[in-house]
Amino acid sequence: MRQTRLLLETLKRELKKQQKTYKQVAEVLELSEASVKRLFAEESFSLERLDSICALLHLEFGDLVRLMEENVNLTSELSHEQETELVSDIKLLLMAHFLINGLRFSDITDNYDISETQGIQLLAKLDRMKIIELQPGNRVKMMIANNFRWIDKGPIQSFYKYAIQPEFLDSSFNLPGEFQLFVSGMLTRDSNAELIKKIQRLAIELAEMNTKDQSAQLEQKFGTSLMLALRPWEPEVFQQLRRPQARKQF
Repeated sequence: MRQTRLLLETLKRELKKQQKTYKQVAEVLELSEASVKRLFAEESFSLERLDSICALLHLEFGDLVRLMEENVNLTSELSHEQETELVSDIKLLLMAHFLINGLRFSDITDNYDISETQGIQLLAKLDRMKIIELQPGNRVKMMIANNFRWIDKGPIQSFYKYAIQPEFLDSSFNLPGEFQLFVSGMLTRDSNAELIKKIQRLAIELAEMNTKDQSAQLEQKFGTSLMLALRPWEPEVFQQLRRPQARKQF
């Protein structure tokens, strides 16, 4: 049962990665969308149906099994102590950041003030954290799962919020490759939820582009950051002008 669950979790991750919906799966299997959701919930797919879904994803069944095996021991989240260690050592954080984004060890040590000896020590720490697997020749194998995430409001998120985000926003955003947009309106809860889904899809597209561009030469790439925010909100200066009976709680 555990292997079946792991296989289906891998299948769901791949569907999400390729932005395939349950509706598309239902069409391939000639079932209703509700039936597909029930099959996932009950973990009761036949091999024939799994093959059909793999075809939708342009995968062989063996590819799905291989992806499952690769993800079994991958790290999906660090401990609070590990995130604190990353934040407390900027070179360690830099090494982790660039390895996660596909740079080679030599690219990092050639372009940043990190000696080879110091770099190997950093790799050893990341290996201990199970972010990478250190291999001969200072090669690394990434050990983070597709659903890897930083702790919500943890050390890394706090570091980016208070140390990185203000610097990011301190820009005119009028140079080549820069863009800023702030819009607001009056939306229903349904429209708000729809926009959130679109933002989530955009984040997936950025991650896919990052993966695709990892094979490009370092000279052709540059660090790119995207920040989008959406929430039911009214500026405090407006809220203060509302009559007590008209105050909104979002």
